[in-house]
Amino acid sequence: MSYSTTEIHPNVKRVIFTEAEIKDRVAQLGRQITNDYKDSKELVLVGILKGSFVFMSDLVRSIYLPNTNVTLEFMSISSYGAATSTSGVIRIMMDLRTNIEGKDVLIIEDIVDSGLTLNHLMDLLNHRKPNSLNTAVLLRKKEGLKVDVPVKYIGFDIPMVFIIGYGLDFAENYRELPYLGELKEECYK
Repeated sequence: MSYSTTEIHPNVKRVIFTEAEIKDRVAQLGRQITNDYKDSKELVLVGILKGSFVFMSDLVRSIYLPNTNVTLEFMSISSYGAATSTSGVIRIMMDLRTNIEGKDVLIIEDIVDSGLTLNHLMDLLNHRKPNSLNTAVLLRKKEGLKVDVPVKYIGFDIPMVFIIGYGLDFAENYRELPYLGELKEECYK
């Protein structure tokens, strides 16, 4: 699906991935997860708020595990503030409300830039003794990684540009866009 210039937000420099491309890739990830967890007794999807909520919503609906108890949990972690790159300072704003010990856990994240936040989160959750701990991320900036953080399911690798839409924001704006686009530099410089 392509967008006319009237449908693209005026602050978007270019569309990186269309709504149709995202939908297709999320369906592929859902099939992979379905296959990989078909023998799981209990799978906990942990969405990292706020950016992952759209991705997680579409992803969970593309997973079919009729013999598995699939539950949803959420955490809120801050490492950006109103900046365009991670500060490196990670704060837990909202923690899990259930025990994950002995359960298969899949962290759902919107984007991995430096890997610092996801690495910290994986260390934190590993101490809670899950049966398994994996990650699914919509976007990965491979060039920006500062730590080698394991990501089992990757939607798309992207260049070192600031991406908005499909749940991703800049200063709490643009989450509603149905596509992933590059934010114009004049909007944040």
